[in-house]
Amino acid sequence: MFYSSTLAGLIAAAFLGSAGLTQAQVSVDIGIHLGSPPPLVAVPETPVSYAPSVNGNFFFYDGGYYVYRRGGWYMAPRYNGPWALVAPEYVPRPLLAVPIHYYRVPPAEWKHWHADAAPHWVPAYGRRWEDRHPAVHEEHHEMRREEERR
Repeated sequence: MFYSSTLAGLIAAAFLGSAGLTQAQVSVDIGIHLGSPPPLVAVPETPVSYAPSVNGNFFFYDGGYYVYRRGGWYMAPRYNGPWALVAPEYVPRPLLAVPIHYYRVPPAEWKHWHADAAPHWVPAYGRRWEDRHPAVHEEHHEMRREEERR
């Protein structure tokens, strides 16, 4: 009796444990549902492409698809997902250098920034992000210095 209850408990634990692993691999619905791969257009002077026909900030870089939505970056191995949230410090630098006018749906807080420049990521993402992307932070300050000289 003890042996069969222990065996049943182990089987139940194994089953529940595998269900937990499945739940840990949940994808995020970002609200972009595509039936086929969208046409991509290169962003000049970058290794990034964007999808002008998609109603969202949809990019392709280094074999992955990226969407910027609601203050966060999402990545997927395919154009239709599954999507996973990317921590700010792991967003590839070339994506962060894309000028604002390539974002189909730029956030309202970006409306006063220069459309030909990259977004101001440091204030939005904070010190942890800045430590990981010091060159982008310095580029932003250099652009501000140039604007002040004009």
